[in-house]
Amino acid sequence: MKFDNTEELKAFDHFLTVIKTLRAPGGCPWDIAQTPLTMRKDIIEESYEAVDAITEENPDHACEELGDVVLNANMVSLMYQQNGDFEIARMYNELAEKLIRRHPHVFPQSEGSSQVKENADTADKVLAQWDRIKENVEGRKEESVLDTVPKSFPPLLYSLKIQKKAVKKGFDWRDNEGAKEKVKEEWDELHEAVAEGDLDHVEEEFGDLLFILVNYARKLGVDASLAMNRANKKFYRRFTYVEKKMKEAGIEMTQDNLEKMDEFWDEAKKIERETK
Repeated sequence: MKFDNTEELKAFDHFLTVIKTLRAPGGCPWDIAQTPLTMRKDIIEESYEAVDAITEENPDHACEELGDVVLNANMVSLMYQQNGDFEIARMYNELAEKLIRRHPHVFPQSEGSSQVKENADTADKVLAQWDRIKENVEGRKEESVLDTVPKSFPPLLYSLKIQKKAVKKGFDWRDNEGAKEKVKEEWDELHEAVAEGDLDHVEEEFGDLLFILVNYARKLGVDASLAMNRANKKFYRRFTYVEKKMKEAGIEMTQDNLEKMDEFWDEAKKIERETK
């Protein structure tokens, strides 16, 4: 299959020229001062902002934020190139080769073809094949399958990822009811700890409850991190509506006026339902 990449290559060449200019002598002092280590926070923050834009289903915003993700990834790669560690071209070539190797169902002559056990006609089969290629072709073997998950992931994401790894080894409930019952069990254990008044035990049991809720969400086909982000956004919308209405009514936001705040909160909910 032949593709015309002319416009994309032209745009990337222009982009690469811009970031090289920023890092060159006489360029931007801030960009010149950065290192791969100082850019770690920016990569994380821009990734979250891109996720927000995608969640909003706003293509123009997504275009901007995805561009920022690309900027940060390529800027850090340029730093490594300038340090003599590796070339940007090497990064892209190795990435392309990895994609070819891990998709033998699309590129049958790739190194990964030795791990084709069945027709990879579903997403789950593709992922299973992907893992076999990583382990048996690329030699990425770990003492534990959980060691392949970056420990710097945010807690909810890390929890989901290690649970998914365990599932691939058959460690999972046979149906949703098993996970649902475990949620109830952990809920009861949390309240037993609360009754004891031992804060350390409460923290432990609260963590267990969060962990199983992430697992139960997975069983239901829900990503706990995305669900939490959605709940945060909903709270933000409704609370700021309450703030606005209380200010308009000249009512102070205190515990004494909670009933009025609840009234505006319900009003915000009703508006959201009617505008869906």
